[in-house]
Amino acid sequence: MSAEQKSLTIYGWLSIAAAISTIALKSYAYWLTDSVGLLSDAMESLINLVAAVIMLIVLSIAARPPDDGHAYGHEKIEYFSSGAEGIMILLAAFSIGYTAWERLLDPQPLQKLDVGIAISVFASLINLAVARILISVGKSRQSITLESDGKHLMTDVWTTVGILIGIAGISVANHFEASLGLARQLGMNGWEILDPIIAILVALNIVWAGLQLIRRTISGLMDAALSADEQAEIVAVLNEFAESEDIDYHALRTRYAGARRFMSVHVLVPGSWTVQQGHDLVETIEQRLMTLFDNIDIDTHLEPIEDIASWRH
Repeated sequence: MSAEQKSLTIYGWLSIAAAISTIALKSYAYWLTDSVGLLSDAMESLINLVAAVIMLIVLSIAARPPDDGHAYGHEKIEYFSSGAEGIMILLAAFSIGYTAWERLLDPQPLQKLDVGIAISVFASLINLAVARILISVGKSRQSITLESDGKHLMTDVWTTVGILIGIAGISVANHFEASLGLARQLGMNGWEILDPIIAILVALNIVWAGLQLIRRTISGLMDAALSADEQAEIVAVLNEFAESEDIDYHALRTRYAGARRFMSVHVLVPGSWTVQQGHDLVETIEQRLMTLFDNIDIDTHLEPIEDIASWRH
């Protein structure tokens, strides 16, 4: 494992530290306010902690070099991380929805909203800072695990924002009623009904995030091709050589596994060329393609362009 690969685990520890901090802060905010909205937020942070631990383990394994038993490397394990995280998110969402439904049927007055909101805002700022770091590093280092965890934390941030807006609305509405001496006429204990309603909306948002992660996991495990933009870059290079060197190509296949990309292609050259000529051309093409991507494995098959069998693949 290189020093550069090892350095990614630092961000795993950062995510764990952020999750522990936000769990403590949001749980305290829930204890003060008795808001199921804040409870749902704290439960999602618990999922963040489990996901961060899994991420740390996965990053350590994915960084291992290829060996006899894993000739193509260990990067695909990153999809187990995103898949496990997606499943845990769905379980948390159903738990949040069930708790919110019970509170919807039996609303309870909220306490110390000002303090609870302040604590949750601080916790959300921690998540925001860590999420931006993880997403930035994940994109620059091509780590799907880091990027996914960062995007999950951003979902947590927006979840908190929605909950805080709802709680703030309850606080303002109750204060307004009290200042005017209005009697509550909404039923079900007045504006407190907004708390479980917001928690249910949060649960639905979390379900969407979980389903997206699972979809991305399935795509990776099914050896999905590179993105259309990345494939277009590869085709542009191959077309350039085809035009300038009087050659052709076919059977282009691509896939990705974690941070690594894989591609194979058949390059057809004149049968009169020497092995050295064909080899030199293929080396040049591969070097050019490698400048497009930081991490790509290229498998090139050389064939004579005149042989009809070369076109049967």
